[in-house]
Amino acid sequence: MFSSHKLKSVDFYRKIPRDLTEASLSGAGLSILAALSMMFLFGMELNNYLTVSTSTSVIVDKSSDGEFLRIDFNISFPALSCEFASVDVSDVLGTNRLNITKTIRKFSIDPNLRPTGSEFHSGPISEAIKHGDEADEEYGDGSVKLTGQIFDRISHQHPILVVNFYAPWCYWSNRLKPSWEKTARIIRERFDPEVDGRILLGKVDCTEEGELCRRNHIQGYPSIRIFRKGSDVRDDHGHHDHESYYGDRDTDSLVALMESLVAPIPLEPQRLALENKSGNMTDDAKRPAPRTGGCKIEGFVRVKKVPGNLVISARSGAHSFDASQMNMSHFISHLSFGKKISPRVMSDMKRVLPYLGGSHDKLNGQAYMTNPDDTNANVTIEHYLQVVKTEVISREHKLVEEYEYTAHSSLVHSVDIPEAKFHFELSPMQVLITENPRSFSHFITNMCAIIGGVFTVAGILDSVLHNTLRLMKKVELGKNF
Repeated sequence: MFSSHKLKSVDFYRKIPRDLTEASLSGAGLSILAALSMMFLFGMELNNYLTVSTSTSVIVDKSSDGEFLRIDFNISFPALSCEFASVDVSDVLGTNRLNITKTIRKFSIDPNLRPTGSEFHSGPISEAIKHGDEADEEYGDGSVKLTGQIFDRISHQHPILVVNFYAPWCYWSNRLKPSWEKTARIIRERFDPEVDGRILLGKVDCTEEGELCRRNHIQGYPSIRIFRKGSDVRDDHGHHDHESYYGDRDTDSLVALMESLVAPIPLEPQRLALENKSGNMTDDAKRPAPRTGGCKIEGFVRVKKVPGNLVISARSGAHSFDASQMNMSHFISHLSFGKKISPRVMSDMKRVLPYLGGSHDKLNGQAYMTNPDDTNANVTIEHYLQVVKTEVISREHKLVEEYEYTAHSSLVHSVDIPEAKFHFELSPMQVLITENPRSFSHFITNMCAIIGGVFTVAGILDSVLHNTLRLMKKVELGKNF
């Protein structure tokens, strides 16, 4: 057993009796300065301990989301009708997906980008629409040629007015012409306009009546529109609801369409029934025509992680388009790659915000407008996007992934149908940002070093100051003697 005397012999901190110590003003001042220095250095060290330390490296992309990438977008086209708007995806590996609809929603909008109704449902359009035989001279012209001066008057005279909006140069319009004229003659014989008057077939040459075609938002030729008069007047200006017909274009199908339209209308009085209960035509063949010429397209597509294109344009397997009249001006409300970071996760990751969200929405809020009447007519608007993945590993070992991109845009004159093209190219490398947590033991060690170092330095200064003052006193005493 060690005695208390032997135990005291290992004391590193031997005490000097208080009676043998002397306090001084210089020592008190140094003690206060030392305490303040310790507090200041403690605050700096604590702030350094709590501050996030990160390291950045560039590595080969090892994405956890597989070989596919999601692209979210919300783009408004003030001059592209939802009737023909198509979202297409292609890439360098040969993928070519046309008119994607499952993950896309369309809304008709006016030139000021304001919505004009509920979601526009285009429905499936047959890629193999039947047409009739070649022109039959026996029937000649049976439909009435309409102009802008007489269109409104004619549309108010008949409960049903079916109009073929066409262009003489259009291949599909010329294929429709014999069947259309033959159908018009048959319907004229069965429902004499002077005796019956419930239906009339007309035609409009859009190369001559451009204003009339623009007023009815005709963008593809031929467009068959069904105008109804009666209890479904939609506004105070006397305009009527109307539909577009997308079914077969042979004579038998067209005659069946006309008869199904006339069937629910009594001969006297000539009033249009609210519902067409005939089963001759399906809903896919007749759909409401767009009320405005603009379209907002929103949704997402999944693409392979290789260079590719997201293209929005007018497309149809049985219509022609006048490239010089197509305007692909658009406003980008949102365009981003990859999964969207939820607000909750973003709130938890506030400390790494300088590294996230810098350019993941580079095109948001950007407008690319052209005027079809000036030198910018008939142009494709191209956006070249270079996409880089940024991955942050937090100090809690949580993983946050985000895709950022740079964007360069240009207008390209084209003889083909204008498009809005987003060419994306993903970098094979990714930026990895790792948060490096500071060790608590390192923090404690530094605190001890601060306390011991300040205390020691202050002691040295106090000793130097005290000895200097004592030496000065001795020198003064020596002079006095």
